[in-house]
Amino acid sequence: MLDKSALRFSFARSSGPGGQNVNKVNTKAIMVVELAALTRVLDRAALTRLRRMAGQQLAGDRLVITSSNSRSQIANRRACVDKLRLLVERARRRPRLRKATRPTQGAVERRLKQKSHRAGIKRNRSERVNRHSDW
Repeated sequence: MLDKSALRFSFARSSGPGGQNVNKVNTKAIMVVELAALTRVLDRAALTRLRRMAGQQLAGDRLVITSSNSRSQIANRRACVDKLRLLVERARRRPRLRKATRPTQGAVERRLKQKSHRAGIKRNRSERVNRHSDW
């Protein structure tokens, strides 16, 4: 598991409901984790996947995770740690490789039969229009 000293927390004023409390209490948690610290828990491929998954949370070689869902600093700190845990677990999972498949012979035949049927309908439609254009 990741060492707690690798997680750096800071707090800021949170937006949203909270009445007068929101204007004077720093409840929004901002957690910064150096990607170098994650090399102990993730292999190179997983770290690459994490970089791709992190998106806007990635700032250079640091991961910045924020939470302001709760009015409590402690709850927001826990939420940040949970978000990191979820991100690491998702990055650890290797995606399944897609096996190339081909349509069955019957499916190809049905598709071609349907195509020729539709083409025949359209062909008949144009013949009908051309027949009546002499009027």
